Amino acid sequence: MPASLNAPLLLPRHLAIAILVAVATLFASNHVAARLAFDEGTGLLLAVLVRSATALAVLVVLFLWQRKRFSFPARAGRWQLLAGLMVAIQSLCLYAAVARIPVVVALLLMNTFPIQLALLTWALGGPRPTLRAALIMAAILVGLVVVLDIPAWLATPETLGPEWLPGVGFGLGAAAAFSVALWTTEHHLSEVGSTLRSLLTMLTVLVLMIVAGMLQLVPGGMALPASPMGWKALAALALFYSVAFSVLFISVPRLEMARNAPVMNVEPVASLLLGYLVLGQLLSGTQLLGGAIVLAGIVTLSLSPR
Repeated sequence: MPASLNAPLLLPRHLAIAILVAVATLFASNHVAARLAFDEGTGLLLAVLVRSATALAVLVVLFLWQRKRFSFPARAGRWQLLAGLMVAIQSLCLYAAVARIPVVVALLLMNTFPIQLALLTWALGGPRPTLRAALIMAAILVGLVVVLDIPAWLATPETLGPEWLPGVGFGLGAAAAFSVALWTTEHHLSEVGSTLRSLLTMLTVLVLMIVAGMLQLVPGGMALPASPMGWKALAALALFYSVAFSVLFISVPRLEMARNAPVMNVEPVASLLLGYLVLGQLLSGTQLLGGAIVLAGIVTLSLSPR
């Protein structure tokens, strides 16, 4: 039978874009709910653990529903463990950033992972970024300098608070860890089925969070929410993430991601609106301009043929 007959039927583009916008908004809602949970005393490890456990349950159901076979190359074991470790670090760093700086700024920092991935690939023997890509990356970095309001921080560091610098570091650390996970997946885990790979990655994250909690590696990391609002926010972040993950995972074969993936960059925009409505977070006009530069650069970079 021709391969084209086996391929899933693509959704109309307007519907595919609507689904991706909805998924991006749900992911943004997850981060806003996480900030609300942290403000109510929820521990960092507990938030990642609850989210990972919920996502893992969804993946197990998908694995059984799709009747997948457990086929895992022996030589891929250490790489799968590395990918899981990097996703765990990424999750912790991103939530740590969300807890310290505005959600939209944390997500803009996280979205620098295409730059870090391109540089990592080049450093490990891959193709060198083209001049066009390098110029786009430079523009993104300029936008980040603006959105982070670095000149104001250098002039009066106390105005942005003591948590600003660690928050930026955690945001960039999340992007770095995610870049390593993507590189590992592309170069060493391509033979592992996507459902099984995702399941094992989420299982690794869950186990690492449990171990870190038992060893008390993060002070207060397993703290329970201090109010009913905190419990609601904790449940919401797990629900939003799992629904978004499930919809995206099930729909990907029909969404023509090679063409429509840049739509997912609406997540920082959604987080900006939600952060203002729910948390009262608002960026200055100059920071908004910087954010627009970053988003434009990321979308342009993602549309590049290389």
